Amino acid sequence: MNLQNLPLRKFLLLLVTAATATSALLLILFYLFTGSNMTVACGVVLTAVNFAWGAVLLYFLQRKLTDFTNSLCQTLNSMMDGSDRPPVDLNAETSLSRITHRVERLYNIMHKTSRQTAEEKARMQSLMSDISHQTKTPIANLKMINDTLLTHNMPAAQQQEFFRTSINQLDKLDFLIQAMVKTSRLETGVIALEKQRGFVADTLAAAINGILVPLENKQLALSVDCPEGMTLLHDSRWTAEALYNLLDNAVKYTPEKGRIQVTVQNLEMFLRIDVADSGRGIPESEQAAIFKRFYRETAVHDIDGIGIGLYLTREIVTMQGGFIRVDSTVGAGSVFSVYLPKT
Repeated sequence: MNLQNLPLRKFLLLLVTAATATSALLLILFYLFTGSNMTVACGVVLTAVNFAWGAVLLYFLQRKLTDFTNSLCQTLNSMMDGSDRPPVDLNAETSLSRITHRVERLYNIMHKTSRQTAEEKARMQSLMSDISHQTKTPIANLKMINDTLLTHNMPAAQQQEFFRTSINQLDKLDFLIQAMVKTSRLETGVIALEKQRGFVADTLAAAINGILVPLENKQLALSVDCPEGMTLLHDSRWTAEALYNLLDNAVKYTPEKGRIQVTVQNLEMFLRIDVADSGRGIPESEQAAIFKRFYRETAVHDIDGIGIGLYLTREIVTMQGGFIRVDSTVGAGSVFSVYLPKT
């Protein structure tokens, strides 16, 4: 007989039968050796009492095992179906409750992993949708330019103008793809920011170098107030990328001969970096939305941009434990404040 495949009820019945037969045999042998009816009667009563308590114990054990099995099956079914977990008494101190508690932990881990996978899939689908949408315009423009050059005879000067337009669209497409690659690599965790102690002035210089040409073309005045020798635990390369995006926006949206001011303040818990401009400003109703990916104000659609710089900046700052704020008044300019933790 294979006891492993024997149902619990049949096993308990077999156990009771064996115990009853053993007790009856012992009482018969005891009577044959002693011949005392009173002693045998007492033995029968004692055996009956023991069997009664044993039956209660076995019944209780069977109920506990059945309840535990049902609870375990329910939990496992919930894990497989992805539904809400069943209630579990985590304060009990029994062996069965400890097993149930571990199953509950396993369920939570699997549920969290499943939720993260779903969120990651949704982010990737959103990213792919954004890439498709944002690349349509430059690709359509390039196709139109190439078709025009192939099907129409035109003077050399006009051809050169079309070629310059084509190069401009290619540059826009390249910038878009590079920005999307940076964003996707940060969002999916392909790139992990590595914080090291470095000079804040060096990070600022790396960011400012990227805007010197457009800054000079628009004759903008730039002032930088950064204490000498100030250091910070941060990822210098990606922080420079975040600050460059703020400075690039300041250059784009500030009219010619305007001013841009960068100020670094050493606060108690944070290092604050302000990028202030004398541009057109941002309406209060728009300020909560400007950090969304690919969001652009209706009033600035005539200015080159794809609406990903501020989103990328916020991601970089947040990943380092900081945050970003904006204070802006229409017609008076904007101040973007980056707060990075000092430890």
